[in-house]
Amino acid sequence: MLRTLTTSYTDTRAADLAWALGREPLPALADLDLELKDARIQLRLLGASHQVILEEDRGVCSETVACLPGTSTSLPLGVAKRLGEWEYEFAACVETLAPGQFAGRARELIALVSDHPHGLVGIFPGSPYAFTAMLAQRHDGHVHWRTWHAYPQDGELVTTRTRVGVRVPSLLLAGC
Repeated sequence: MLRTLTTSYTDTRAADLAWALGREPLPALADLDLELKDARIQLRLLGASHQVILEEDRGVCSETVACLPGTSTSLPLGVAKRLGEWEYEFAACVETLAPGQFAGRARELIALVSDHPHGLVGIFPGSPYAFTAMLAQRHDGHVHWRTWHAYPQDGELVTTRTRVGVRVPSLLLAGC
């Protein structure tokens, strides 16, 4: 699903992103509710990036990656945590691309995610390549989601990968 967002443009960059678990739902500019077998997931586009809320019989998991004033937890490269019966794994990377590469990659990601039934893309005002994209799926008993946060003014593309599921031997997700 592709959404053109109507919000005042905020000049942010990858270094402004923070990561948090367990936050209450923040005001969303757009959202997508999904049923993935026995899991309910809500993909939420925020004015300052994304939030995912996962609900299963085992509980609720909330991930926020956004510009969060007053938050001291910057965007980590990787996190592995046990949340009750769940294992939570998160990985992030920041790429800096040349202008032509950035535009091509942005077009490719926007098309890929907006055409996917479990995808949500929000285009921010100011540039057709200022976007946040989110894609969720369920595989092997785990819920997975990927996000892309584009900052065309700096040529930065932030990619995150998350996996949440019942505790199994852990393999931290590597790379983008």
